[in-house]
Amino acid sequence: MSTDPHLRLPIGIQTFSAIREGGYYYVDKTPIIERLIQQSKFYFLSRPRRFGKSLLLDTLRCLFEGRQDLFEGLYLHDRWDWQTTHPIIRLSFGSGVMRNREELDTRIRHQLRKERERFTLTTAPETDIPGEFSDLLELAHQTTGRPVVLLIDEYDKPILDNILESERAHELREGLKNLYSVIKDADPHLHLVMITGVSKFSKVSLFSGLNNLRDITLLPEYATICGYTDKDIDTVFAPELYDLDREAIREWYNGYRWGNCEVTSVYNPFDVLLLLQNRAFGAYWFESATPTFLIDILKQRGVFTPQLDQWETEYELLNQFDVDDISTDALLFQTGYLTLKQVEEPMLGYRQYTLGFPNREVETSLNHALLPSLGVENAPRERRTLFKHLQHHDLVGLEAHLRALYAGLPHDWYRNNPIAKYEGHYASIFYSHFAALGLAVTVEDASHHGRVDMTVDFGGHLYLFEFKVVEQLPEGKALEQIKAKGYADKYLSTGKSIHLIGVEFSSEQRQIVAFEIDTIR
Repeated sequence: MSTDPHLRLPIGIQTFSAIREGGYYYVDKTPIIERLIQQSKFYFLSRPRRFGKSLLLDTLRCLFEGRQDLFEGLYLHDRWDWQTTHPIIRLSFGSGVMRNREELDTRIRHQLRKERERFTLTTAPETDIPGEFSDLLELAHQTTGRPVVLLIDEYDKPILDNILESERAHELREGLKNLYSVIKDADPHLHLVMITGVSKFSKVSLFSGLNNLRDITLLPEYATICGYTDKDIDTVFAPELYDLDREAIREWYNGYRWGNCEVTSVYNPFDVLLLLQNRAFGAYWFESATPTFLIDILKQRGVFTPQLDQWETEYELLNQFDVDDISTDALLFQTGYLTLKQVEEPMLGYRQYTLGFPNREVETSLNHALLPSLGVENAPRERRTLFKHLQHHDLVGLEAHLRALYAGLPHDWYRNNPIAKYEGHYASIFYSHFAALGLAVTVEDASHHGRVDMTVDFGGHLYLFEFKVVEQLPEGKALEQIKAKGYADKYLSTGKSIHLIGVEFSSEQRQIVAFEIDTIR
């Protein structure tokens, strides 16, 4: 792990040889790769986009091709039998968008033909896709005398690209299943299989019969197989940290966990590399390609946004992802918008999971993207106004701004938007508006007296909010509860100004009807 200040940042580079020969920084993943190769034969790994899955597969390709020079200085260099190589078959669905079965089959046949040409000049006999794939694996084995290393990248992308078009998604799923069905019976010709993607479709959906496919997505020993750790940032990228706030890097980009909460958390490489290049914090990963279907589904299901950072679920829901059955839990977790925060096993064999935002980038960006679905039409303008009042600690202006925000929700939005029918959508707007600004927001902030609905820490001031709906309780109860419960007690030693704010909504008037403030100091 060199600290040469002249190394280049491997932004968007997914080819192992290009990184190792081109003078780029590289985080050594070969200790984990060694464990992977030694333990099993058939693997599946799910990680969010831009986490380095393609680079991982290309590293495996170079390793089994025996390209010893590329691994000079890495962990595996002196631990690997470079004389033993294996033929590589690599398929990828990462590029382009396929809209129907015909386009998918064309893409598959093109890849199979190109792979076949590496082993023979003879044309493949006319048959179906499973037959051509099966023949390819057998040909590679027989030609080289060694079983095949099969690498499949972005295995699920054709389906995800069409997930909101149910009929089309079904059609593409069956086309991929037609291809993947070969793997089980091809066992004699295979040395290692590694399949990666964003989502985790059930084995029945795509890998029927492949019961020995080992899913390493949530195994603690593979938690850092993709992504950068704190140690990686502080050693490999040490020359690039000279004028950046190290704690801010951690707060903005660290926090992804797979396995349990004791495992090391990781950073999204895409974020880190662009930060080091641009020398400025930004929502680089979120802005690169946030799927519109995610926002649409959250809108349709009326998700209570303050709950996003304390989302309770079970293992089955984390894996419930298929064309006709996508749980909100699986969608948010597998796409990387929520990550593991807590794992409990109250009864042997029964685990409960708490999900939350991995970092400030995701919390800020996702809430900003959700604001239009909550009825806030000009979110950037409203965000600037909110910041101005908080920056100047203008509580009168803050109240006026929030009343105007709710008064400005379009009447058509209430008629046509399903979220308006869900209890708590008032609090969703409130929370998402503050969180979208990138503030330090804590939902259901616990004290020994109970939990206040929302706490905001900004500019030396603490704002404690309690929300009530007046049709359910008499007016004045929100501020009264903050005082009676002593929610502010835990903050008295901070030296910060503390403001207790009771906010009361009327579901009939669709408006804030009370905004009471009591400043402790």
